[in-house]
Amino acid sequence: MSTALATEAHYTPEDLLALPDEERYELVGGRLVERNMGAESSWVEGRVYSRLDQFCEDHHLGIVWPASNGYQCFPHNPDLVRRPDVSFVRHGRLPGDVVPKGWVKIPPDLAVEVVSPKDRVYDLDEKLADYRKVHIPLVWVINPESRTVTVYRIDGSIRLLFEDDELSGEDIIPGFRCPIREILPPREPTEPAQPTSAGPDVPK
Repeated sequence: MSTALATEAHYTPEDLLALPDEERYELVGGRLVERNMGAESSWVEGRVYSRLDQFCEDHHLGIVWPASNGYQCFPHNPDLVRRPDVSFVRHGRLPGDVVPKGWVKIPPDLAVEVVSPKDRVYDLDEKLADYRKVHIPLVWVINPESRTVTVYRIDGSIRLLFEDDELSGEDIIPGFRCPIREILPPREPTEPAQPTSAGPDVPK
């Protein structure tokens, strides 16, 4: 997820591409928005990416991108650049199935967001609203803290999944299934209970 960077400069998508550290930012309203990914969120992102990428490669379904890829596919705001933490575009949607050199100009079929501790609810809601406006068919919002995944579908339905549930690619990535527990960080070990002393034995 992302946090706005305080700056008076107005950037365009072309300006963002020219930055040496452009992978750190999204572009919203001409402002650079820094992506804040802690170690835990990055680990979850990597788990999701590796599983989706391997499955889609094995079944020739399409292209899976990590968070470094950006989308400039928002007619309501042509200068908007969003970077889902993981995204998927099925084969046949990109011209000649060739990966573009700049921004991807079509919406993904799947967008995945991993919630970080510093993320603001407003920023996430704004990003999801942008996704709805371009009709992304399937969105997963993974919250490692609550150990849940919220699934948003193109028909407007929303489903909350828990760690004992299973993620499904539904009709977007047919056949893909993954236990949610496998993409969440291990729980912190609990302190073992200390034995209590009953005191000296009392003769009966």
